[in-house]
Amino acid sequence: MASGNGSTGGATQTKVGRLIEGYDLGPEYGGELEAAWTDDGTERKSLRDLAEEFNRRLLAAAMSDAGMSTLDGEVDNIFRLLTAEDVTSGTRTEARSRLERNGIDVEQLERDFVTYQAIRSYLQNERGAEYEGASDEDRLERTADSIERLSSRLSSVCETNLNQLRETDRITLDEFRLFVTVDVLCEKCGSQYTVAELLERGGCDCDDDVETAQVDD
Repeated sequence: MASGNGSTGGATQTKVGRLIEGYDLGPEYGGELEAAWTDDGTERKSLRDLAEEFNRRLLAAAMSDAGMSTLDGEVDNIFRLLTAEDVTSGTRTEARSRLERNGIDVEQLERDFVTYQAIRSYLQNERGAEYEGASDEDRLERTADSIERLSSRLSSVCETNLNQLRETDRITLDEFRLFVTVDVLCEKCGSQYTVAELLERGGCDCDDDVETAQVDD
């Protein structure tokens, strides 16, 4: 049964290891994470992907333990409401309240959510896993994480100030959503992506143009 506190007092030394035990994710789950990270084919998942998947598993375990439905995309929907930047504060509050009414300690659950660094620490330090492309991946992950933190900070500052202006009748504004994105436009191939998309796909469309030209030749 999920403990919801991530602490079991076992031999594991990492946060992820403690959470796997604390939320009863199963002794095989660590192996699944390792296999997904070290796979050398198309099934491989990045540390960031694994962190998001892990956090969804925590939410699913907490919901299941509370007797809530985890079918038909319910977990994915609530996870999005808790974490997505484009969700209004009112909608997020409603999602949190629903979980709390079912006995889930949402603040603890969110503290238990892990970053990709925690996944990497677990895989490398506790399972001894390595991935040959880790150096390049680490640099991409650090870049994406830095930009994400700055975007989240900007979003938080904007939301706080807009709420203050609204509450003091300095502006007229109903429930709102904030969209904070950083786009990259390649002036050569004309492709445009968010920074996250660009890093995820490994670059712009220039390589595609080169491959197309070679095929035509």
